[in-house]
Amino acid sequence: MSATPERIAAVRRGMTLAFLGAAAFSLKAIFVKLAYRYPGVDAIVLLMYRMLFALPFFIGMGWQASRGQMPLSRRDWFTVFLMAFLGYYVSSFTDFLGLQYITASLERLILYLYPTMVLLMGWLLFKQRIYATQIAGMCVSYLGVMAVFAQELEVAGSHVALGTSLVFISALSYAAYLLVSGRIVARIGSLRLVSLATSIACFFSIAQFLLTKPLSAALVPWPVIGLSVLNAVVCTVIPVT
Repeated sequence: MSATPERIAAVRRGMTLAFLGAAAFSLKAIFVKLAYRYPGVDAIVLLMYRMLFALPFFIGMGWQASRGQMPLSRRDWFTVFLMAFLGYYVSSFTDFLGLQYITASLERLILYLYPTMVLLMGWLLFKQRIYATQIAGMCVSYLGVMAVFAQELEVAGSHVALGTSLVFISALSYAAYLLVSGRIVARIGSLRLVSLATSIACFFSIAQFLLTKPLSAALVPWPVIGLSVLNAVVCTVIPVT
């Protein structure tokens, strides 16, 4: 059966939105690297500002998506908190830490390994089948990352290994989030789930700053504030919506 024009148009819209979302998300590493050029800026401060500026949007989306819906059960709330911690807080924090040591290009290569991690975890935990073409794609992906890693290690030294490990943990935690979300999203709804989990992760990030930094650490140059606003809106809110 041939696809209808409406179906083709819907697929094109979906592919366009997915491309724009991926492109916007990819700008995050560039904004973070630019912010690191200023004194007194570290991963905790940048993550706090990113989540602080994104929080009102996610609270609004969560309120809108929850209207008229059934309340979440205790089990659902536990799952949402787990997803917030792994998929957004741990993943974002380790990613920001890793960007202190490696280039944005290497960070992107490592972070986009997460689909292969979802496949491997699905195979290990749920006995999901992996096809030969998927195995070939994984081999190409990891060989490419290893080649870039070796080149940067030669140029930048041992800090590259630390940064690579941190970003790899980021990708792994995000893959775990995706694996869990696939089993709850049909019951809660995708927008409701993402907005709730991200809002909770925002509070985690803000609390981390308040518990580990003096309030004076929030006094950063205005360009850092501007980059954080772009990071929050362009690279966080827009890809989710």
